[in-house]
Amino acid sequence: MKFKALIAEDERLAREELAYQLQREKDIILCPSAENGRQLLEWNEKYEPDVIFLDVEMPVLSGIEAARKIVEQRRKTNKPKPLFVFITAYEEYAVEAFGIEAVDYLLKPYGVERLRETLGRIRSRLNEPPQPMHGAKLLIEDGEKMVVLHPGEIYYAAKIDRWIEIYTKNERIQTKMTLQKLEKKLSGYPFLRTHRSYLVNLDYIQEIVPWFNGAYNLILKGKKEVKIPVSRAAAKKLFERLQNV
Repeated sequence: MKFKALIAEDERLAREELAYQLQREKDIILCPSAENGRQLLEWNEKYEPDVIFLDVEMPVLSGIEAARKIVEQRRKTNKPKPLFVFITAYEEYAVEAFGIEAVDYLLKPYGVERLRETLGRIRSRLNEPPQPMHGAKLLIEDGEKMVVLHPGEIYYAAKIDRWIEIYTKNERIQTKMTLQKLEKKLSGYPFLRTHRSYLVNLDYIQEIVPWFNGAYNLILKGKKEVKIPVSRAAAKKLFERLQNV
């Protein structure tokens, strides 16, 4: 399957080097490159790329701002949004990049092998539609009754005193099951232990907010009033998992 790729980079040498590498790939159709965020918006409408490699810091309009506008453009025209690969020299932009559901984040200077890893993720995302979670059900004891749950219904679970509280879109289920046992039952699904007291469904993460000393808070879709902690130890694993989701 061939796909169209567009580069948005204000540094000429960096732009030309990436274009050279992408032109060597047989399945990539390279669109004209953009030199700033405003031009990127124009080229996006004209060429409708499947993948956009964009520098975070660009004149006129930053890569983050341009990406948000592109997502909105595609939404208004009911067209699928492109995959974004952010390129920058600053690690702190990774959180913002994830907020736009970037497929990857290249930290300058990156090598050919790192770029190939990114291309592998892109091909995987384009060629393999996401598999729906179906089949398996969980039987959860909730007081005097048993509740049947699909793993995909669970937003997160939290250890509260001697209980585990499992949250779905509209329910709170309280059980004596340990968080460790629940984590084991959910093995193979997109769940991560972000903190010793929290287990989170990665599919429902909407925002990652820096906290302090390398820790973060998570905001989930439909649960904006809840802040779920991510420990420093779990942060690296979180970003690694999200890049492969």
